[in-house]
Amino acid sequence: MIRLFKVFIPVGTLTLLVSEILLVTSAFIFATYLTLEVSPTVFLLYDGGLMRISLVLLSILIGLHFHDLYSQIHVKSRIVLAQQLCLVMGVAFLMQGLIAYLNADLRVPIHVMVTGSAIAVVAIFCWRLLFSAYALQVVGRSRLLLVGGSGLLEDVGQHLEEHPESGLMVAGYVDDRHETGAMLPGGAVLGPLTSLREIVKATQPNRIVVGMFERRNRMPVADLLELRFAGFVIEEVANTYERVCGRVCLKEIRPSQLIFSGELGPQPHHLAYQRLSNLAVALVGIIVSSPIILLTALAVRLSSRGPVLYRQVRVGFNGELFTVYKFRSMRLDAEAGTGAVWAQKDDPRVTSVGRFIRRVRFDELPQLYNVLKGEMAMVGPRPERPEFVKALSEQIPYYRQRHCVRPGITGWAQINYKYGDTLEDTITKLEYDLYYIKNMSLALDNYIIFHTLKAMLLSRGAQ
Repeated sequence: MIRLFKVFIPVGTLTLLVSEILLVTSAFIFATYLTLEVSPTVFLLYDGGLMRISLVLLSILIGLHFHDLYSQIHVKSRIVLAQQLCLVMGVAFLMQGLIAYLNADLRVPIHVMVTGSAIAVVAIFCWRLLFSAYALQVVGRSRLLLVGGSGLLEDVGQHLEEHPESGLMVAGYVDDRHETGAMLPGGAVLGPLTSLREIVKATQPNRIVVGMFERRNRMPVADLLELRFAGFVIEEVANTYERVCGRVCLKEIRPSQLIFSGELGPQPHHLAYQRLSNLAVALVGIIVSSPIILLTALAVRLSSRGPVLYRQVRVGFNGELFTVYKFRSMRLDAEAGTGAVWAQKDDPRVTSVGRFIRRVRFDELPQLYNVLKGEMAMVGPRPERPEFVKALSEQIPYYRQRHCVRPGITGWAQINYKYGDTLEDTITKLEYDLYYIKNMSLALDNYIIFHTLKAMLLSRGAQ
């Protein structure tokens, strides 16, 4: 896995992306030689041909991304893949129509567009089949030996088994808790801790991941030292969990790790830079979305009685309370009989207009005003109500530490995890929030915003 934008991205995914950039570009360049009556070299080098093809390439890559073809790279159905590729090319043609309306000089000639799209669809379809069947078995495969018997090792093995596109696989387990040959998530138990050196010599893993079942259990320090000086990479299971799953593990974290960590916790200059960039983005966002804001306000006003805006007290930066603004999506008396409760799937309290504006996230547009006031950021942990924060802080360790940054309209937890309404869901989301706080940067913020736009356009993750 390679780290980009403070996120670990599978080598297989990057390989597929680069290869398809080359495939699509080659398809359209080849199409110019097949269809143009003028010299293709003149068109490509002196008539802006390469720039025009680059715009087509960008629209195709965005279409592939929006169809999850870079997160789900295993081909499960050839028919579905063909349908998705045809839809992607349809979007590319629509983008060409928009480009022709804005500036006809940037449009790819229609014969080149048709021929290049046909070649690209066939090329991507065939390449995806080959990549899924064969290339993933070779590209970026890294074998992990899981040592020690910690339950977290099985969590890592389960995640790798469910996400083969990660480029990681389990070479096996070295474990005193189970018999040799017992099957665990992703692989089998290869032997006890006393046989560690022999097992490593036989399996030759790329990385040895250590997680003891209980801290008082004897860790094979001498064996691990010898293996480390022999050139093997050894790391704690908590670090592997973070790299593979994209979240900090609360099961393994200790107060000393937080106190002495040089990474965890936002740096003052990061907070200052985030504040300045968020101010600019919020101003532009309010101006650009003002027609949508006005139409949404009108729809809420006409669909049900009550105020257009919904005001609610939330816990913000450093635990300070603030009032968050949203377009009202529930009926006026939604919590009259229940008090503060989490939103539910298919919540009966939501109005018909409210359900739509939640699905496309228009209900959160007034929060841009909270960003302008400095109470929120564009990206950060989800702000919770004081009633929930008090209860959750008593049940979940380190929950209050999420308030060391401003809450966000969107965030790492929001794009990676479903809308949860249980204690287990809240713990998982906190793990994502702590990962964001640890890796807070402009690059990660941009990555989150990019994926949030995808979720908005596809109406995902709303409740």
